[in-house]
Amino acid sequence: MIGPLATALIVLALVVVLSAIVTAARNRPMGTVLLAALGLLEVGLLVQAGFAIAAVVRGEGPDETVTLIGYLVGTLVIPPGAAFLGLAERSRWGPAVIAVGAFAVCVMVGRLLQIWQGAA
Repeated sequence: MIGPLATALIVLALVVVLSAIVTAARNRPMGTVLLAALGLLEVGLLVQAGFAIAAVVRGEGPDETVTLIGYLVGTLVIPPGAAFLGLAERSRWGPAVIAVGAFAVCVMVGRLLQIWQGAA
């Protein structure tokens, strides 16, 4: 895994969390800015997953390969799911769901770094 990319993904996820909280506090539905931010987050997660899987195929990476793959798949599923639910719920709770999903991605990317570095 690339440390600076993971750090950028964590920062981007936190920006999405803050934007979604502000949108929910203003009692607005999800807009194109949040949708674009989730799309950008998904693209970054796909790049990270590609690099991580390529490294595992080359024989690099942690001993807990199954856990790593599970976390990678989990992080890839959350942004589209949050976007779907955010678009489906046209009240303030749509952006709230996005905030929770983006925070979950932030935590999972941090855990991916721990797994990659061999921490328990």
